[in-house]
Parts: sequence; C-alpha cells; structure tokens
Amino acid sequence: MRIRHYTDATLEDLDREGFQGVKARYVITDEEGAPHFAMRVFEFEPGGHTALHQHPEEHEIFILEGTVTAVNNRGDEFPLEPGHTLYIPPHESHQFKNPSGKVSKIICLVPFLDS
Repeated sequence: MRIRHYTDATLEDLDREGFQGVKARYVITDEEGAPHFAMRVFEFEPGGHTALHQHPEEHEIFILEGTVTAVNNRGDEFPLEPGHTLYIPPHESHQFKNPSGKVSKIICLVPFLDS
C-alpha cells in the first residue's frame, strides 16, 4: 500500500501542441507499481485549455475544483463543476477548457494499454 498527498507529486507544465496553461501531477503510475492504470491531476490556469484530441484509451474524469468546459468532436460544450464525472470512450475527440478566472482541477484516470 502506498499513501501520499497528491501535492507531493511534481506539478509539470504540459508542453503539447494546442495545450495552453495546463499542468499535471502524475500521482499514480507504473512507477508506483500500478500495472493497469494511471491517475493524474490536471490543473488549468484561467483561460487554460487542451487541444481537441483523441487517443486509444478511455478516460474517467472527476471535476475536483473550479469550472471546466468539456468539448466534443461536434463542438458541443458541456459546463462541469466540482463533483461532476465524465466518461470519454476510446477514440472520442475531446477538449477541456477553463472559462473562469480561477484555477480548475480535474482527476483523470486512464488505463495502460498493452503495447
């Protein structure tokens, strides 16, 4: 068993194309011995956003703090607040935005896919 506070994980800038003002803490990964999934906490600065993107793994999202807007491949926007959950199936395009003037945080779980 491993117990630690999520803020003990390093807060890393995500330098990816189309991402702006997004940071991540990789709180549980294979480095901690988790063979099947990763838990990350993403922080979005005011106005921060990801690119519209997709990938082969599903996502399970929990809105922890602040306001986040989820966007689908049709451009539909869904405002989410703390306590909301979101499931994103594999290969479904999605984007996250922080429309507020405060930092927003989400917990994101993804499985590790076999190579």
